Amino acid sequence: MTTRRQILAAALATPLAAPALAQAPWPNRPVRILNPYAPGGTSDLIIRPLTERLERAFGRPFVVENKPGAGGTVATAEGARAMADGHTLLVSNTGPLAIAPSLFRNLAYDPARAFTWVSMLGGAPIVCAVKGDSPLADMAAYKALAAKQAEEVSFGSSGVGSVGHLTGVMWGLEAGVKMLHVPFRGAAEAQQNVLGGNTTSLWDTSGANAAAIRAGSLKGLAVSSPQRIAALPAVPTLAEVGFPGSTATNWFCLAAPAGLDPAIAAKLDAEIRAGLAEAAIRTRLEGIGVVPLEITAAAMPAFVAGEVTRWGNVVRAAGVQPN
Repeated sequence: MTTRRQILAAALATPLAAPALAQAPWPNRPVRILNPYAPGGTSDLIIRPLTERLERAFGRPFVVENKPGAGGTVATAEGARAMADGHTLLVSNTGPLAIAPSLFRNLAYDPARAFTWVSMLGGAPIVCAVKGDSPLADMAAYKALAAKQAEEVSFGSSGVGSVGHLTGVMWGLEAGVKMLHVPFRGAAEAQQNVLGGNTTSLWDTSGANAAAIRAGSLKGLAVSSPQRIAALPAVPTLAEVGFPGSTATNWFCLAAPAGLDPAIAAKLDAEIRAGLAEAAIRTRLEGIGVVPLEITAAAMPAFVAGEVTRWGNVVRAAGVQPN
């Protein structure tokens, strides 16, 4: 026979049991990694070898979902809205996180508040490239053509607000020429249009275009890094050819929605950093022009805030109107 004391004890125990049931081990299902760009872009090339390590470490699938659109802001906004339970992550970069606040009036997220910064993945300079059989041999010829045919020299990028877009604009300001920007839904699409003769040139990450340049189907005219990169040792820097004001790096990071359990973030960061230190992964990333950036997760808030200010100045100097 159940006594009143037993009933009361059971009632008091129930609220204590509920949180314990809710705290399932992480991860308890596949983890999504939202990618704001199309397959084949630099973010894709960086994150995919790292997912293999994460799967081995945590025993669950880590699935990359490519969702390009609006300069990377579509997937980045989705990442900001997701539950902060560690089962939705975001691989993003300078465009959606540091440039978009100056380009979009009604941006659906605030980079300063919307994310938990997990890991810095690396940086990739921008390359200016033309079709392999183009008569344009160097940046001097490229500038001369742009000066002669105002706005008829077109350049593709991974989208409005991408680092490639604004580095191209920044170079145009420094060179005193104006080119026609053609935004695409990712680096692969921009490259295809240059190879097909529909676009004069591209300004996009070196990582997504290094293989085509080495193969000769594209011709690299300059890279935006302070020094030449191992992936494209024959391609000079913009500073070398007279344009030091256009030096820029497109950085990539792994983030999660704001409020992620710090313990989960720390576990992810530890595995990512270990993966980036592996010789095979390091060599693979160097081969696509990605260089290490020694920025910790703790330093990311201040770093991103500084980048928002820097690129906001470029947007305003270029006269690019917010959408």
